[in-house]
Amino acid sequence: MWSEWGIRMPESDRKGEQKTLKQTGRGTIGWVSLAMINLAIIYSVRGLPLMAEEGFRAISFMAISALFFLIPISLVTAELSSTWPPKGDGGVYIWVNEALGKRWAFLAIWLQWSENVIWFPTVLSFIAATLAYAFSPDLAENKVYTLVVVLVVYWGGTFANLRGLKTSAWISTLGVVSTLITTGLIVVLGFNWIISGNASQIQFSMASLVPDFSRMDSFVFLAGALVIVSGIEVSAAHASQVKDPKRSFPKAIFLSVFVSIAAIVLGSLAIAFVVPQKDISLVAGLMEAFEKFFAAYHLGWLLPIVALLIVMGSLGEVSAWILGPSKGLLVSARHGLLPPILQRTIHGDVPVNILFLQALVVTGLVFIFLLMPTVSSAYWILTALTAQLYLIMYLLMFLSALVLRYKRPDVHRPYRIPGGNFGMWGVAMLGLLGGVFTLFIGFFPPSQLKTGSLLFYESFLVLGILVMCGAAFLIYGLRKPGWIKVAEKDVELANYDGGGNHK
Repeated sequence: MWSEWGIRMPESDRKGEQKTLKQTGRGTIGWVSLAMINLAIIYSVRGLPLMAEEGFRAISFMAISALFFLIPISLVTAELSSTWPPKGDGGVYIWVNEALGKRWAFLAIWLQWSENVIWFPTVLSFIAATLAYAFSPDLAENKVYTLVVVLVVYWGGTFANLRGLKTSAWISTLGVVSTLITTGLIVVLGFNWIISGNASQIQFSMASLVPDFSRMDSFVFLAGALVIVSGIEVSAAHASQVKDPKRSFPKAIFLSVFVSIAAIVLGSLAIAFVVPQKDISLVAGLMEAFEKFFAAYHLGWLLPIVALLIVMGSLGEVSAWILGPSKGLLVSARHGLLPPILQRTIHGDVPVNILFLQALVVTGLVFIFLLMPTVSSAYWILTALTAQLYLIMYLLMFLSALVLRYKRPDVHRPYRIPGGNFGMWGVAMLGLLGGVFTLFIGFFPPSQLKTGSLLFYESFLVLGILVMCGAAFLIYGLRKPGWIKVAEKDVELANYDGGGNHK
């Protein structure tokens, strides 16, 4: 009960719980299994066209992303999740609650939920563009077609998730298998293309590998790279079930990082080999590459099959994310931070009204596709806003990890970032510096895309950040004592302020 609600457990009780975990053998997940869970969360073929825009430079961008984002996020997640296991899907809400209190904890979970909502139209537009290749590729950049498919698929996914976790898990499993097949295929085709002596659309040189440090817009796609590799903190729920977390977490992290980075780099290069940079669509770039490969190898009949495989893979990704962050928001709702109407659940713990609210917001956001010059530009501006909001959440997470090293030094940490407090400072500062820098460059539109008015682009991002952060603080300020949903056994929650203290 204690950790489920983020309440500070007395040290004696905490040690007792950890001892019980060992005795009952709950640490049953090996490091390879954990690595596969991480990989399923952070890798998707959807991000390949975005990185293909950078050509050979994609290698540098993904290396930077790993150093400043993926590895620091993974290590901090490992320590926080193994120390404060989120029994109720609270995740980042629990951690920030322990370090900074309820106000900032709610902001963190609200941003995780809201960026996820804003991200949905991007992955759904990718599904629409890919599906077009199954019957009419010309529709891939048609905004009305994209809007209709996005709405139908998302609402269908919402109703599927209302049936419960089993349905969602089945769809997600099918999606992972499909994603692995299509990734392997595009990599094999791409490198066979080069080995066979065909012309490449990109240059292989040191100049094309290193980012242009004289131009700020050359770093803009770093924000997209962040979105591609973000989300590993979602695997935190498994931390308390990992065998030998001190050794297992680093090995699992580095294996999943290596495989995901390798898959993204090789897959994006395969696209860049055959599709000129100026012609790469952020939503249809993967299918553009498959179309050229299949035409060259006289395998055109495979195009609709591959399109359907990619769609199934992306549907699995969507299904997994429709429910996850919503359940995290549900934990904060039960803490009295959202009105009772948003606490209603069905089929065990499915937050039905939060899912409907989420679907309504997504419905409103997809009309941005009608306002932007192209589908690709709409895809990017939503990706950029997603990255900005996610970065703010990560900044709170890194800060919380630092604070807890000093605020709660007495707490046993099954996995601890090596190097004592110095090691924590090093990891957290990498993440904080990377986050602040990417927040800054996120306001520069990429030169490769037609994003319309600079004023509209920057105003949209600024307004999006202000609205989402402002909404969190407004809701927190309007909270009422009657919103707390507390079972008799959890009565202490009503007086808990989130920092281990009581009012």
